[in-house]
Amino acid sequence: MKDKQVVMMGLGYIGLPTAALIASKGTRVHGVDINQQVVDTINEGRIHIVEPALEHTVKEVVARGLLKASTSPVEAHTYLIVVPTPFKGKNEPDISFVEAATRAILPLLKAGDLYIIESTSPIGTTEKMQSLIYQERPELNGKIHMAYCPERVLPGNVMHELVHNDRVIGGVDEVSTEKAAAFYGNYVEGALHKTNARTAEMCKLVENSSRDVQIAFANELSLICDKAGIDVWELINLANKHPRVHILRPGCGVGGHCIAVDPYFIVSDYPLESKIIGTAREINNYKSFWCAEKIQSARLQFELDHGRKPRIAIMGLAFKPDIDDLRESPAKYIAQKVLQHANNEEYFFVEPNINTHNIFKLTPYGEAMEKADIIVYLVAHKEFKNTVAPVDKVVLDFCGVNQYWQ
Repeated sequence: MKDKQVVMMGLGYIGLPTAALIASKGTRVHGVDINQQVVDTINEGRIHIVEPALEHTVKEVVARGLLKASTSPVEAHTYLIVVPTPFKGKNEPDISFVEAATRAILPLLKAGDLYIIESTSPIGTTEKMQSLIYQERPELNGKIHMAYCPERVLPGNVMHELVHNDRVIGGVDEVSTEKAAAFYGNYVEGALHKTNARTAEMCKLVENSSRDVQIAFANELSLICDKAGIDVWELINLANKHPRVHILRPGCGVGGHCIAVDPYFIVSDYPLESKIIGTAREINNYKSFWCAEKIQSARLQFELDHGRKPRIAIMGLAFKPDIDDLRESPAKYIAQKVLQHANNEEYFFVEPNINTHNIFKLTPYGEAMEKADIIVYLVAHKEFKNTVAPVDKVVLDFCGVNQYWQ
């Protein structure tokens, strides 16, 4: 593999780290992204996302000539599809980016090549792309290898987990599975679990749907405890003393481009069978709405008690602690919701992992803490760790910012 070239279609939160990892092992990688600014940034040895250890690796492999970015693909031996799979209509998966990336490499494919989809996809997507390729290039029928291998990494620890996490690899046939496993074996130290493409596609969706259901239980519990006048954090800590109970911690919802999204891939195709999965999504979405309503209630109560408009600090906009990723962020949704109902209050938005935002004017943490009358914790960033607000502040803690660290 050392002298063979890999084409990485997509240089986002997964594509770029994967490209950097492969290149760091001595394999030449040609990265493709439709955003010229992303391409230029990478070719300068810099990165456009926040991810520990990534910039050092990118700088090194670009300097060594092992990673080059472009807006168009080149001929290679292995093609990885790592592009977004958004939604259209009412939570219907859109695989148009996967198809567009596949069509872009169609003229370049040749017998013996390996084609792998890593993008989160509806069940049957790999087979659909196989049909597309064979329809457009019938001479390749049975002569290229195709597989699905989902990423399963945690933002903030991607470079480590790409190497050490187990991978599920499913080919459209047994030979394709073996070829894909041999490819990943050059870069992954975790176990490689072989299966078929449809099972691998479903495995990715099930992993995140399982997490979503577990979080929904915790979030639903927080709603019940609020109404019952019970400290949900104390309750969970006590319940988890049971040797076979492990309740997750509630939050202001569920975000990110995995857990908050992947369940819809199942619900969309199997609406009658996915009752628990669909309900969990509804609960986690509702929790964000509930948090926004709680902030509004606190605002109105402050006005009644003090005869003036409160100053409100919104602490955190990312979808999880200590990252810059705001995709599908419940905190961002809540911030937008309170702004929609703003009535001349002064708001301070705090997100220590980004420098600017096109909607929210960002305020340093200390300044927000000092000036605000109402402090709303939405994300348990390390900067907020074990903070003690002055007694004259109203504190709404939706993420257990202090309990989180116990």
